[in-house]
Amino acid sequence: PSVFPFVNAQAFTEMQINKLETTKKINMIDMKCDVVKTGKHKYQLTEKVTNSLSDDTRVYQSVGRMFLLTDVQNIREDLKAKQDKCDKAIELLEKKKEFLQKSLKDQEDGLRELVQQRKEADVSAK
Repeated sequence: PSVFPFVNAQAFTEMQINKLETTKKINMIDMKCDVVKTGKHKYQLTEKVTNSLSDDTRVYQSVGRMFLLTDVQNIREDLKAKQDKCDKAIELLEKKKEFLQKSLKDQEDGLRELVQQRKEADVSAK
């Protein structure tokens, strides 16, 4: 009987640590998602500006630390591709977040169950 409370306490501590780590991961995913959404919004605004340009306008595309002369249509296609990439990244992050939220709920249920077992053990010991 004296080992049982120690095992419960150790399991409880491990479950709390896992819960905290999962919560941190969810917060990190939220931050990453915000960054990707901001990038997507930037691409949308840039695309809106390029839509007002005529097709013969000279435009430059940033490539690393230099700029290359290109046509407006090429810029628009590149911006669309970047927006699609952002959409896919957001979708992937949302799926990861959903999985982690389910995991977090399971961990919380496990903690509740452990506390309940402890209460029942204390009641039966008295």
